[in-house]
Amino acid sequence: MKISVFGLGYVGLSNALLLAQKEKVNAYDIVSKKIEMLKKSKSLLVDKEINYFLNRNDIEVEFTQSFENCVKFGDYLIIATPTDYDEKKNCFNTSTVEDVIEKALAIRPDATFIIKSTVPVGYTEELKEKYGTENIIFSPEFLREGRALYDNLHPSRIIVGECSERGQEIANMFLENAHDKDVPVLLTHSTEAEAIKLFSNTYLALRVAYFNELDTYAESRGLNTKQIIEGVGLDHRIGTHYNNPSFGYGGYCLPKDTKQLRANYEDVPSNIIGAIVEANTTRKDFIAEQILAKNPKVVGIYRLTMKANSDNFRYSSIQGVMKRLKAKGIEVVVFEPTLDEDEFFHSTVIKDFEEFKEMSDVIVSNRFEPELQEVEDKVYTRDIFRRD
Repeated sequence: MKISVFGLGYVGLSNALLLAQKEKVNAYDIVSKKIEMLKKSKSLLVDKEINYFLNRNDIEVEFTQSFENCVKFGDYLIIATPTDYDEKKNCFNTSTVEDVIEKALAIRPDATFIIKSTVPVGYTEELKEKYGTENIIFSPEFLREGRALYDNLHPSRIIVGECSERGQEIANMFLENAHDKDVPVLLTHSTEAEAIKLFSNTYLALRVAYFNELDTYAESRGLNTKQIIEGVGLDHRIGTHYNNPSFGYGGYCLPKDTKQLRANYEDVPSNIIGAIVEANTTRKDFIAEQILAKNPKVVGIYRLTMKANSDNFRYSSIQGVMKRLKAKGIEVVVFEPTLDEDEFFHSTVIKDFEEFKEMSDVIVSNRFEPELQEVEDKVYTRDIFRRD
């Protein structure tokens, strides 16, 4: 089968490489520098499996800067372009998805699209009506940042938003390229598939917010968070996974997906979904207050990334804490090895780690790293289990 992929972030690139094991793949991105790097088997993404697959000789993928050729190539056109949440419009900005579809249909009116980008509930049906075609299918992704290709090779489930032979063909294509063969496959209507994606990520955000709120209670009352979480987790219905406190959920998916789901609830009675979004704000307020209570003159922010082994700054919770500290007049300095700039949001970026440790009265770290061990008495973190 021939597959075209549009958008080569974590979702698009991991799908392109996954399918290139058995299918022929053309992959396009609007950023020419990204294509040039990928042609040299290099990627800016921090993902062990992606880097390994890029250097395999048996992967049939061609990275291209020709949109037209990519449209003409594929039996299926996978769209994996970014859909950031627009705070003013209170919904996802899906213009990148529509841009691909409109331009592709002008070249090839019979094109069949598989949307992997995260979209609002009901969006695919709206697109079908708007463009007068039934050839638009939504198939959600459930990927972790930094393990995107791994999670495609070992998926928790494969869901395709079309109950048809074509939907089964698409599901089989992903299943045949996965390394696990006992993966649950579910065909649903497109709107239900969209809801599955948003409700799944919102539940994960709920779990993060729950254990963070537990930690807030324990820290406020002088209790041992670790003991409480371990005791709670021994109930098999709750479990001991995904329970490590943090400064709040962040990253590519959870902040925008929870807000989109809340927007989809506009005319539906609800309490929990909105509370999850608000809880993340409250948590960052609390973390900032705890740091301010130490009366620091200079606060060092250790890493801006959302989690360990990540290159993503977007919506990272530590940035929210940083902004709250600066609003109170605290001098903030940043240690982030992946930054080339000398400043980050008007805070000095310290390149030398020894200098950073010396000048910081308090070092704020969402996740504790071994190199902080010798200044642990300066470190403020809620990384109770020392893992993501």
